[in-house]
Amino acid sequence: MNDLHEMAANSREAAWTLAASALKTRNAALLRMAEVLENHQADIFAANAADIHQAEADGLAAPLLGRLKFREEKLRAVTDGLRALAALPDPIGATTMTHEITPGLKMYRVTCPIGVIGVIFESRPDALVQIASLALKSGNAVLLKGGREAERTNAALCDALREAAADVGLPADFAQLLHSREDVAAMLKEDALIDLIIPRGSKEFVRYIMDNSRIPVLGHSDGICHVYVDKSADVEMAVSIAVDSKAQNVAVCNACETLLVHRDIAADFLPKLLPAMQEKHVRLLGDERRPARLSPPKPRRKRTGARSIWIMCCPSASWIRWKPRLPTSTATAATTRTASSPAMTRRRRHS
Repeated sequence: MNDLHEMAANSREAAWTLAASALKTRNAALLRMAEVLENHQADIFAANAADIHQAEADGLAAPLLGRLKFREEKLRAVTDGLRALAALPDPIGATTMTHEITPGLKMYRVTCPIGVIGVIFESRPDALVQIASLALKSGNAVLLKGGREAERTNAALCDALREAAADVGLPADFAQLLHSREDVAAMLKEDALIDLIIPRGSKEFVRYIMDNSRIPVLGHSDGICHVYVDKSADVEMAVSIAVDSKAQNVAVCNACETLLVHRDIAADFLPKLLPAMQEKHVRLLGDERRPARLSPPKPRRKRTGARSIWIMCCPSASWIRWKPRLPTSTATAATTRTASSPAMTRRRRHS
């Protein structure tokens, strides 16, 4: 195990340097990160292939494998994101509020870096780049702990980001990678050096972090991804948004799970949504109250990571519930489940 106290101390030093750095330097680091990632893509892809091979051998679920994969498309997305982030204004030193307490005495609220942030996140390598780059742009140092399935890929990405920071004169230790649960446990004890913990995961996991550290925790409770279509909505636009929110990438944690439709627009909206979802291999399922014209067709072919949709009609709205594709043997039974079915009421699984 790495010496977490030493890592946290190095992060603290890096945070002071970043907080005092010029925007031009931080932006140069972000642009250099994009270049280094592109230059080292062969090594990154090789590391990811090894992670994927191990994950498949361990039986990792298909949606999680989708998150774990880091190939040309995701590399292009993160490098585009780095360049876009470099073009944004400086988040440090912005006055967000001014209040005159008494004549001649004014109070200002000015943005400043947090300091050292510990982030625990899922096995999604592109998240590492996003988290580290946002930390650098805002003048913060970050300790990163990703899911064990992405260990090799995360190491390759973190090395590239550290190299880029050093190339422009910023401390490489602005981003450091943790490797084990023991590292996390040690990090939670460094309340004198770490300013904030951000855990991504289940409600139970977030509660565990809160209960086992004196460091402030930016946590969350239950959550679910909704899209609401009001009766005044443009139908064509609503169909486009609904399909994109679900089918653009079904593996991500913010893919839409529930679509709420106002009953006054349901008759126009739902029949147009059906073929658009069928084209993306998304099935429509529902209870006995769903409109007969929306009976789910059989998918044209089996596709890994496809999703199904529950359709129900409620007193105030028609709503659609996203649900993973069911095995063929249970698909017929699923269409007759009621609103009290566990499949209807399950909470969103945090990624």
